[in-house]
Amino acid sequence: MPRYFFNVYSAESIYEDEVGEELSDRTAAWQEATKNAGESLRDLDGKLEPGTSWRLEVTDEFRNTLFYIIVHSHSEV
Repeated sequence: MPRYFFNVYSAESIYEDEVGEELSDRTAAWQEATKNAGESLRDLDGKLEPGTSWRLEVTDEFRNTLFYIIVHSHSEV
């Protein structure tokens, strides 16, 4: 079964997944990414500041990027 890695980048931190997760295919990796993104954004608990970005990147076992989920925050002044 292929292994996928879920890396998270924000203005304040970088988390590079060193373990990964075995999933059946790219569709399963995308579904896991959307779940992880939702949980991670919830865990920010209001700390995402206007003018910052947050990104979840999914790579395959060869570290090729497959997907990005990007959140850009900004304020209208």
